[in-house]
Amino acid sequence: MANRRRFLSVALAAGSTLAAGELARAAADGGDDRPNALGAPLSPYGSPSPFERSVVRVATTLTPTKFSSWDFTPLQDLHGTITPNGLFFERNHGGVPEIDPAEHRLLVHGLVDNPAIFTMDDLRRYPPVSAIHFVECSGNGLTEWSKPTGKTVQLTHGLLSCAEWTGVSVSTLLRDVGVKSGAAWVLAEGADAPLMDRSIPLEKMMDDAIIAYAQNGEALRPEQGYPLRLILPGFEGNMNVKWLRRLKVGSAPFYTREETAKYTDLLANGQARMFTFVMEAKSVITQPSGGMQIHARGERAISGLAWSGRGAIRRVEVSTDGGNRWSAAQLQEPILSKALTRFVFPWKWSGEEAVLQSRCYDETGYVQPTLAQLVRVRGVNSVYHLNAIQSWHVASDGTVTNVHA
Repeated sequence: MANRRRFLSVALAAGSTLAAGELARAAADGGDDRPNALGAPLSPYGSPSPFERSVVRVATTLTPTKFSSWDFTPLQDLHGTITPNGLFFERNHGGVPEIDPAEHRLLVHGLVDNPAIFTMDDLRRYPPVSAIHFVECSGNGLTEWSKPTGKTVQLTHGLLSCAEWTGVSVSTLLRDVGVKSGAAWVLAEGADAPLMDRSIPLEKMMDDAIIAYAQNGEALRPEQGYPLRLILPGFEGNMNVKWLRRLKVGSAPFYTREETAKYTDLLANGQARMFTFVMEAKSVITQPSGGMQIHARGERAISGLAWSGRGAIRRVEVSTDGGNRWSAAQLQEPILSKALTRFVFPWKWSGEEAVLQSRCYDETGYVQPTLAQLVRVRGVNSVYHLNAIQSWHVASDGTVTNVHA
């Protein structure tokens, strides 16, 4: 509390000094720059200010085609924990299909008593549920295992976003069709060109899975699975199948291409971990972060995000000296399970070099590892599930860059 009071008093004093002349002029008669022209008329759908035109997703250059690729959320420019729909990261394997919701159908079959086909109207008749959860691609940070590559937090961590999802609980649907004895897995299949599909434990589907048709209060955007997608809180992004068209209940995993040839973790000994669904606890400082410039010494807030696929974040610590000393950051409400949590830490930059890091603890007791700790266990053959501590180097001139520390 004392640190926050000191930060506010210094900031207010600096602002008052800088603005004294301007305040005096404005107080005289409202200022000479009072608006005297009409603004823009009403519009059918709101758009960001033209002064925010640089706040956009950026596409990767790592793939040969834009039809099977990613674009990244600008985490450094966002506030709070909810990602605007137009900035939610995008990952597609065969382009974005155009689907008429009036024609779309969801087939539920396999080891069920009453196979059924649901229209969008059928699904909307169910009592809706809403929940805030993050979605993170398991390849988030895939370039960072061996050396620092991404110049900004958008490129190192931007395959991450968080939204309020609204739809139907999968458990409600499965109870209605009746799950047969022996059922243990569910195949979820999308209506995109490659028919993206993944095997999901029935236990997860009966727990907190949602068949979503809305995101942040409006219908899903096409690139987010319109008109229907699966949300599996805390599980890797690829499993949150978009353009959902089929759920097949079975007794064993279906061993699809996406969970055998892809989305497995190749260890140093040549063995591969399969079905590593959960995104482990992770955090990152977004302000200041790579590509930024600190222009003045003195008090400033360090801010970032923490999340865990196993539950809620309980603690975040920040280091400004490369992990030698750690101090607790403040967690901002709301602190929700399997959702992004914003943290803030007061810092006084002296103009000397610094290395900024954050590490988080979730409600299970899991502690975010260093990169060295993670590599000792996993090696560097895999590109998935990188949740190591991120380091940002602050040079004496205020330049912030991505480093391994």
